[in-house]
Amino acid sequence: MPCQATGQAHDLRETDTLIRGLSAGHLLADRAFDADWLRNDLLERGIIPVIAPKSNRKFPVTFDKETYKWRHLIENYFGKLKENRGIAMRPCKTDQSFKAFISIAATIIQIR
Repeated sequence: MPCQATGQAHDLRETDTLIRGLSAGHLLADRAFDADWLRNDLLERGIIPVIAPKSNRKFPVTFDKETYKWRHLIENYFGKLKENRGIAMRPCKTDQSFKAFISIAATIIQIR
């Protein structure tokens, strides 16, 4: 089924589908994912949400600022991966070949 463009759709719309089978200790996300339903869902499953509150919240929620700093490092690492044009433009036929290509690129980044 071809991917249908929905314009400038908000990332939060598909979050439920993406995290349905997730099991983790923490979920680090930026302000775009600050929603009560998401926080409650994560807490019910034993996952600690580490999400900075939006600036327009009437009652800002607390979050672990020290853990949130790791999000920046993760974003930087993905940026380095995307610098490799082979990953950004790679039309892999299988998930396994894509994972292998990511592993190779990550190894190269670590060696640098």
